[in-house]
Amino acid sequence: MLLLLAASLLSGAPAAAADAEAPKPGLAKLAQEFTDPLTTLPQIFTQNAFTPTNFGTDAPANRVIARVIIPRVPASSLLPFVQLIRPSVSLVTVPTGTGSGTRTAFGDMQLFDLAVLPWPDRKSSLLMGVGPVFVFPTATDKLAGQGAWQAGPAFGAIYKGIPALVMGCLIQNPISFAYTSPDRHPLNTLLVQPILALYLGHGFYVKSADATWTMGWRTGSATMLPLSLGLGYVLLHEDWPPLNFFVSGEWMAYRDNAPIAPQMTVRFGLTIAFPQFRPW
Repeated sequence: MLLLLAASLLSGAPAAAADAEAPKPGLAKLAQEFTDPLTTLPQIFTQNAFTPTNFGTDAPANRVIARVIIPRVPASSLLPFVQLIRPSVSLVTVPTGTGSGTRTAFGDMQLFDLAVLPWPDRKSSLLMGVGPVFVFPTATDKLAGQGAWQAGPAFGAIYKGIPALVMGCLIQNPISFAYTSPDRHPLNTLLVQPILALYLGHGFYVKSADATWTMGWRTGSATMLPLSLGLGYVLLHEDWPPLNFFVSGEWMAYRDNAPIAPQMTVRFGLTIAFPQFRPW
């Protein structure tokens, strides 16, 4: 699906540019769009998160994540709001136990669909979005996924009222309702992703936006509160779509009921944007 969408974007962008000749956004604007969870900028996001050290095991871990952001304007959406559809797939390498053994497989697929609310007024620089989040048990190995069909609410907010600064959060709470095997446990997990990014100039920005806090509502569920800090660079070239490169580090500040959990993680990412592509 991601490859087909990428081909569609690449083939459609030149036609749209020829029709509209819309100017590309500036570096500062793009730096905000690449961090904003409520952005309407079509883009393809790829990331590799490598965890060399984990609590509770001698094995490293790795996760390759690919996702697309597909905006829908009111003229073609089901509701009279801007919709943001974001499917994510992953290829994960996970520890098989407390030793150094690992296993690589495809992970679960996630999808959320946020409707950007028309209030407060856009002049306030505050945007909010609400919608559902879904988790599909597509993992090809038992250790690579949660083995549960999940659905729940999602909420995003972003504030851009301070020049060069983006502040916000993305909150999700998937709840399991069906399972791939009888030994899978019920899940009800709160996921909070705090977002903070500051544009430095010349295409560079710093951010703390990659860590996701995990808190289970059920007794005995894991709680993990990581912190992240990263550096990004936006590249504009006359013949290329806008590119965003970033690297960030993540450290587990607090954990509870998580016998195996990431300790240190390094992330490398690339995002390709298509500001002149207007499929709807």
